[in-house]
Amino acid sequence: MATSRSSTIISIAGGPHNPLGARALYLGSSIYRIHGSNEPWTIGKDVSSGCIRMRNADVIDLYERVKVGTKVVVM
Repeated sequence: MATSRSSTIISIAGGPHNPLGARALYLGSSIYRIHGSNEPWTIGKDVSSGCIRMRNADVIDLYERVKVGTKVVVM
């Protein structure tokens, strides 16, 4: 007999308990993001699925400056 699983969406506000840090900027419809980190020693390391990690203070500043649809160039 098949059983169904209810799907629950969990939302965690940006901050010290969120693995995406203080803010997360989603890049288009992709799975990639620019986000903060609560583990600053991991910034610049190969620890995510292609995301760009920043210090929380820097990603908060970036979040306040850019608008939806801003072109992102990764070099």
